[in-house]
Amino acid sequence: MNRTEGVRRSRFSDQDYRDILAFRDQLRRFLSWSEEQCRAAGLTPSQHQLLLAVRGHPSPDAPTIGDIAEHLQLRHHSAVGLIDRAESAGLVRRVHDQSDRRVVRIVLEAAGEVALEELTALHITELAVLAEASAAFRRPRPADGASGD
Repeated sequence: MNRTEGVRRSRFSDQDYRDILAFRDQLRRFLSWSEEQCRAAGLTPSQHQLLLAVRGHPSPDAPTIGDIAEHLQLRHHSAVGLIDRAESAGLVRRVHDQSDRRVVRIVLEAAGEVALEELTALHITELAVLAEASAAFRRPRPADGASGD
């Protein structure tokens, strides 16, 4: 029995499924590669994500712990633990907000900036490879999405 026997006809082509599989494979390869680069730089992948969340935060104000938790899709207490470990490693520090001393913001320390800069240089290049893998999704498709492959 082949993989299509007994399966209802899909509105998507075999190529659609191959494209999604190829893209997901490339995403997994990128994430694995990224984790290797983090470890080679002396960071955990979570620390790298934390540094990105601090440096890439869209507000002109440094992010709060809640902002970090949201960026990383963590619970507040998990973000606190990650920040505690990164602070002990000299990567980030907590500062009180100038206008509301109850608010604690997270800023990069020099060591965090250096590590992030090095990893970002590597990631920018590798992201170009990932962008190529997503090119299949930009090609024109038949109006009904089915070609029957």
